[in-house]
Amino acid sequence: MARDGALLHRQAAGFADRESARPMDVETVFRLASVSKPIVSTAALALVAQGRLDLDAGIERWLPEFQPRLADGRPALITARQLLSHTAGLGYRFFEADADGPYARAGVSDGMDASGLSLDENLRRLARVPLLYEPGTGWGYSLATDVLGALVARLHGTPLDEAVRRLVTGPLGMADTGFTASDPRRVATPYVNGTPRPHRLAEGETVSPFEGAVGIAFSPARVFDPQAFPSGGAGMAGTAVDLLRLLEALRRGGGALLPDDLIAEMARDQTGGRDLPNAPGFGFGLGFSVLRDPASAASPESVGTWRWGGAYGHSWFVDRARGLSVVAFTNTLYEGMSGRFVTDLRDAIYGALEARP
Repeated sequence: MARDGALLHRQAAGFADRESARPMDVETVFRLASVSKPIVSTAALALVAQGRLDLDAGIERWLPEFQPRLADGRPALITARQLLSHTAGLGYRFFEADADGPYARAGVSDGMDASGLSLDENLRRLARVPLLYEPGTGWGYSLATDVLGALVARLHGTPLDEAVRRLVTGPLGMADTGFTASDPRRVATPYVNGTPRPHRLAEGETVSPFEGAVGIAFSPARVFDPQAFPSGGAGMAGTAVDLLRLLEALRRGGGALLPDDLIAEMARDQTGGRDLPNAPGFGFGLGFSVLRDPASAASPESVGTWRWGGAYGHSWFVDRARGLSVVAFTNTLYEGMSGRFVTDLRDAIYGALEARP
């Protein structure tokens, strides 16, 4: 946790691996899941800053092979802004009610399984599925950041991992963040929250985040496979320390990473006033959610706070009005992403800040 650029608190607790009693460490590497999204989104915005990507131009200009259609067969225009804000009409396979949904039938990967697909093949499959709505007319959490990752790679002229390293993680010194983890001894073992205690996540296990969704098919081994396709929305690994570097660079602004006008656009609600599902008071910017109404959200955070998380058990937020950046990585899904732990931690932080003289 940092405030006004100063590190206020850094702590590791519990086990990175319960069975071997390997302790958690502040430099432990985690499978990031959707914490990948703000990293890849920042890479895309760096290309905007360089004049190589137009937020509001149709992406078929650069990805002519990716042109999904509407349910009635009409063509649709998708922009980078819509990919960044999840307003492009795409979805996720794990949201489908069963294994017979359109994404499942098309064999689309959500980016966390051992699919054996290439990024190009996954996008070909995704493009064959009709869009859920006309781009720009709705909001739906989706594989849009995977498409964005392909766009970043195409424009940068390098594989996505190299593009992200040159545009974001390299300049910020995020040395432990990338699409492949090299040292298994540093990587936290993932667990699934349950009674009487969490159980170790099995290779290939499917876990639903909420009732009515078929769930995410997880491959914990994927992060060690250099042949696994680089999922821009879910495929990275990294440390809490590294993510704090990114959040602080964006919070501070000043043009070191992105120009201030692009950071302001990143932090602006792009949903047209729509609330996110099961998140009253929150809209979505370019890569993360944005708090519009703290009262509706029952949150002590300031208006404009940025927030998101990751399925393996992570949460983070930036309250620019308070100069506050917080990263909390756990190895317990989904508790560390959307369970009581997240709100308890948030409330404890704001309670402590209020108590400070």
